[in-house]
Amino acid sequence: MSDARGPETAALPPLDEVLAVMRVVAIPTRTRFRGISVREAAIFDSPLGASEFSPFPEYGDAEASAWLAAALDFGWREQPAALRDRVEVNATVPAVAAGRVPEILARFPGCRTAKVKVAERGQGLADDAARVRAVREVMGPDALVRVDANGGWGVEEAVTALRALAEFDLDYAEQPCGGVDELVEVRRRLSPGDTGEGPLLGEAAATLGLHARTSPLVRIAADESVRKAADPLAVARAGAADLLIVKAQPLGGIRRALGIVAEAGLPVVVSSALDTSVGIAMGLQLAAALPLAEGEGASGAVLAGACGLGTAALLEGDVTADPLLPNGGEIEVRRPRLDPEQLTRYAAPAERERWWRERVTRCHALLSAAAH
Repeated sequence: MSDARGPETAALPPLDEVLAVMRVVAIPTRTRFRGISVREAAIFDSPLGASEFSPFPEYGDAEASAWLAAALDFGWREQPAALRDRVEVNATVPAVAAGRVPEILARFPGCRTAKVKVAERGQGLADDAARVRAVREVMGPDALVRVDANGGWGVEEAVTALRALAEFDLDYAEQPCGGVDELVEVRRRLSPGDTGEGPLLGEAAATLGLHARTSPLVRIAADESVRKAADPLAVARAGAADLLIVKAQPLGGIRRALGIVAEAGLPVVVSSALDTSVGIAMGLQLAAALPLAEGEGASGAVLAGACGLGTAALLEGDVTADPLLPNGGEIEVRRPRLDPEQLTRYAAPAERERWWRERVTRCHALLSAAAH
């Protein structure tokens, strides 16, 4: 069965077949990202092409089992048809010092949208503002700039920060707070007539060539409140977001993700979770299966701009000799071939290989139980 309440559980391949085609890699990141300096992933040389299982190590088996459902679906079942052969992607800027922004953006050639990490532990609003300003200065006034707090602010912090960062003409703010009720309150307080002060476009905005935005002051996008929620549609029902960020692996695969966004009826941006090119291919397939928004103000389950699928550029290596990297601000929708040399080069230590095999075994058992 596949619906908004749980991952796809039909026709699981046998566990021994899954383990037989599994390799585990540990790939260093170019820059510390979400506290990670090495990205681990289980890669399957599966019948219909390479697939990936890469929930972060701290995730419990119940949450990780949705990621395994996605990997098995992608590797062992035909996928929904793509509507296009290329997907526009954004640059992703980790919580680096402002001086490193040009170096990071250079890894995303042709991208005219950037997502900037904010609300990093140990940093403050001044650090965030400097980083966002640096992005705006490098990319110019016509680029789209987004921020992603990963739920790191409370309501008051979020409202204060987003009113300040609105100076740089934000496309949207992703998951400023953790809870759905908090998102509702932040969105209300950033709506017309409740900003607390007038248009926040002062000297800095004029210097950067920006223009005053119409309402709302900053749009709100939901990520963790969708992919980590028992009820991924709660955000839409509560009116907590203007658009959804969806990721194929955490939502149980491309089919289930398409079902969720169809029910939610909100515009969508597809993102990744610092995947290898194999996981990126899954996200690209999801993005390519969504219709494009037609004109400003388009609503419904449509692809609403550049996707966060360029993050293989943040890894030191990959599992393929032909990685899925931005070119002209886009990535081709294709499935990369696994490269034995790269798999060997980035092979995880034996104890981590065992850890991941045990994890796959437990998650497979959960999926099997749910199917009966």
